[in-house]
Amino acid sequence: MPLDFFRNTFAGNPLDRASYHRGDADWIAARLADPATRSLALWNGQPLVEGGEDAPRLAWLPMEMALPLAGDERHWLFLGMDGETALFAIDLDGEADPAAGPLEGRGRFVGLRETATLLAPEEAAMAATAKAMFDWSRRRSFCSVCGERNQVVDAGWRRRCPVCGADHFPRTDPVVIMLPVMGEKCLLGRLQTQPPGRFSCLAGFLEPGESVEEACAREVKEESGLEVVSVRYHSSQPWPWPSNLMIGLFAEVAADTAAPDQTELAEVHWFTREEARRLVEDELEGFKASPPLAIGHHLVRAWAYGA
Repeated sequence: MPLDFFRNTFAGNPLDRASYHRGDADWIAARLADPATRSLALWNGQPLVEGGEDAPRLAWLPMEMALPLAGDERHWLFLGMDGETALFAIDLDGEADPAAGPLEGRGRFVGLRETATLLAPEEAAMAATAKAMFDWSRRRSFCSVCGERNQVVDAGWRRRCPVCGADHFPRTDPVVIMLPVMGEKCLLGRLQTQPPGRFSCLAGFLEPGESVEEACAREVKEESGLEVVSVRYHSSQPWPWPSNLMIGLFAEVAADTAAPDQTELAEVHWFTREEARRLVEDELEGFKASPPLAIGHHLVRAWAYGA
């Protein structure tokens, strides 16, 4: 299967991550000092964009402007190389909008959920990488082994404890998200937190000591009572809230006697292939699918159209 078989939102980061250079302090310092180097700014997890409301694009800042705003190495990250140009990201927080202060005239900060599908796919992927990394960074200020304040190493990609020497690496939490199918119908569920009529794929975190297939079967059984007989992979999606990898699957089930667990799912509903097509096209009266931002939308669409 080629790498471009299917690309969900936030996948397809085009940069050479140049991970072999992250630990080279002299190389990183040279990139920081290079006038051609650019940086993306995030404020409270929102990327800085420019351009029209319907066609935004990431706003890249010169490093001579970005570094003073970042303050220190805890708040900047080496993203990678775009050809010969180094790209970084800086993490800004606080209540005051920097776009109305030091970054006035440089763009506006927007929520990544709201703007991801409007950005070029490659830009959405880069912004998601920065957001996920900064979320992790805030949670790793102190060593989880001895409690000492960690030091920043590898240009933002690792934390090291100066006392006990423990290394802390970014973590990604895997989530299985699956579409149960039986013959010519598929099953979707409505979460307790979702409004009436909003249906989505079943999903849950992969547990320690569990394969992807086992996690899929367990979650389907727990949430709907159905037995999975086979599992087929479709695609995956980086999900930066805060840092998950959504593993998209089709799960063939043995029967259609589904029942919601009433803990996570309030109700379940079977959809025919024709109904699933109308659902993803937002033409099925009384029902709403997950938005195109989410991999669940594309799992339903792929099954509905036989992809």
